[in-house]
Amino acid sequence: MNAPVEKTVSPLAAPVASVWGVGEERAKLLARLNILTVEDLLLHKPRRYEDRRKFLSIRDLKPDEPATVRGKIIAAGIKRFKKGTRAMFECVFDDGTANLHCRWWQAQPWMPDWYAVGREFLIFGKLDNAKKPRTFTHPETELVEPGDDEFVHVNRIVPVHPLTEGLTARVMRTLVWRALEKFENEVAEPEWSQLQVEGSKLKVEKTVATARKEPSTFNLQLATLLPARSNAIRMIHFPEELTDVEIARQRLALDEFVALQFQIQSRRKKFEALSKALPCSGDNRLMKPFLAQLGFKLTAAQANVLKEIRADMGGKHPMRRLLQGDVGSGKTAVAACSALMAIESGFNVALMAPTEILAEQHFRNFSKWFEPLGIKIELQTGSRKTFQPTTTSVARGKLSTFNRQPSTLFIGTHALFTAGFDLPMLGLVIIDEQHKFGVAQRETLVRKGNYPHLLVMTATPIPRTLGLTLYGDLDVSVIDEMPGGRGAIKTFVRATVKLPKVFDFIREKISGGRQAYIVYPRVDVVDTDKDIKAVTKEFANVEKALTGFKVGLLHGRIKPAEKEKVMAAFRANEIKALVATSLIEVGVDVPNATVMLIENAEHFGLAQLHQLRGRIGRGAHESFCILISDAQNADALARLKILEETNDGFKIAEADLKLRGPGELLGREQSGVIDLRFGNLAEDLNLIRQARELVKKIL
Repeated sequence: MNAPVEKTVSPLAAPVASVWGVGEERAKLLARLNILTVEDLLLHKPRRYEDRRKFLSIRDLKPDEPATVRGKIIAAGIKRFKKGTRAMFECVFDDGTANLHCRWWQAQPWMPDWYAVGREFLIFGKLDNAKKPRTFTHPETELVEPGDDEFVHVNRIVPVHPLTEGLTARVMRTLVWRALEKFENEVAEPEWSQLQVEGSKLKVEKTVATARKEPSTFNLQLATLLPARSNAIRMIHFPEELTDVEIARQRLALDEFVALQFQIQSRRKKFEALSKALPCSGDNRLMKPFLAQLGFKLTAAQANVLKEIRADMGGKHPMRRLLQGDVGSGKTAVAACSALMAIESGFNVALMAPTEILAEQHFRNFSKWFEPLGIKIELQTGSRKTFQPTTTSVARGKLSTFNRQPSTLFIGTHALFTAGFDLPMLGLVIIDEQHKFGVAQRETLVRKGNYPHLLVMTATPIPRTLGLTLYGDLDVSVIDEMPGGRGAIKTFVRATVKLPKVFDFIREKISGGRQAYIVYPRVDVVDTDKDIKAVTKEFANVEKALTGFKVGLLHGRIKPAEKEKVMAAFRANEIKALVATSLIEVGVDVPNATVMLIENAEHFGLAQLHQLRGRIGRGAHESFCILISDAQNADALARLKILEETNDGFKIAEADLKLRGPGELLGREQSGVIDLRFGNLAEDLNLIRQARELVKKIL
């Protein structure tokens, strides 16, 4: 009998206390930064760098230009003010060329001892203004201590790491240096790198030299030109040139992206090995009459996507496809054609929507389209169920007395997940607004059948980097063409003081036969932030501003029956203005509505604002989106400016990723899916593509 093979544990997995200088108390401080092991310490990415090879003299400092100077304290003390108990600590540095005053408001008891006269410090900051005395307010400082490790902290480019109270930049830098000295040779190359890289020192030197010579044009194109992982870790902390930092970051980011792609592609390979596709490509007997009675011709983009879907649904493996299309691009028509392929093949279809409003709308549309073809439509939501099976399910995916011909389309919300609700002969699952659901929810619905085909759709365009990572196990189709006959949408950002004129404009449009949405970020006013408007309070104000016209109210706390009553009145043009929360952002389709007013617009995400704007411009009339905001925050203003400049959802999605980052963009349902130290999902498209191709070759 063979002895069990022991799994080798990397020395880098040792507790961080293995590094000299890390005792029990310091280990607790490091744990606050999620540094528990030696590897965690080595991968603690610096937040910036200081070039300490050449310090600026105090005399040469310029306002608003960050700089590092070196000087000795010649005076220090606490200044107290008569009013209140506020105190300021101030010390004066001298470097032989001039004096620099450094100030910290809210003086701390330890400051007089730390900033003692005669001590020498490195000071990083920027002048408050051009006036004298030269002053830094709340600068970063670091004590210069003579010793055998001074070369770590001066006369080189030094890293400044993220810190926590009780840990100084100097201590953190020293610990990282010691960890490298002891453990650098223990840093192993990942398996992908061993297969791809011969470790040619000449290639690494050539790469670094090229980057240093032309840093502005340098871009790593081949994984074989990247430095070894151990070299990259040293370079990220202690670069010889600032250009080394980006080379090292790209190498470490590529490791992360390759690991991520292994997870994604291995999951897809395993799925394909276990599953056999149901034959669902159809025979066009229902498709032809459907397209004939549709009332409009599919765009070339829609036709191309349908070719991809038909090929998938007739292939060896179950379809796993993501369909992206901007708001109003015609994804629902593509979903209908896909459903018909499965129904023609004798299978049932499930279409899941994130809200009851959207599910009800799909139910109406598909009933209008499919019932003339003899296809049964069933609705399954929390408040309304049109299908009641006469027997209990006897096995997952089967009902003993259920065998309708032709097949059935089930439309629903989360109610489709219900354990007691089984979907028989399930050939295709369509998930609308994929970003509203987590991966686990998607898989729960798919497991109700015997590996059905899966089509997930989103009108929130996904940045290419996220498409290759978060949705990397799905094939991607894009509808990049809008149907003709749509009115243009114009977007304007206005301050609150302009609201009276805005409501005059809305009255004018309603008088001309059009309708309007008026959206607020909250249902009720919150005491802690009364400046953010809420629908329940503003409804009366809107009624007053639009006297003579019927105004409706819609938000998440209204009972489902009342919601449907309000929406029916709005669709029938009985309600002229709908006051609502972001509940209407998904799928609501009223072509006669041509005005979208959004107050407190800075409290919505870019993609959400784009979705809300997509509720207008769905008919032939010119439409207007008016964003009301008094925001002074530069990022908020930048988001709103983007919406003013473009209606292109893909450009907006890329901008949203850069402004907010993937964590906030993905939201609760997808949080934690991607945890990257070095990879940048807003910038690293080329690296992600490299990783994807590398893993394809290896697998």
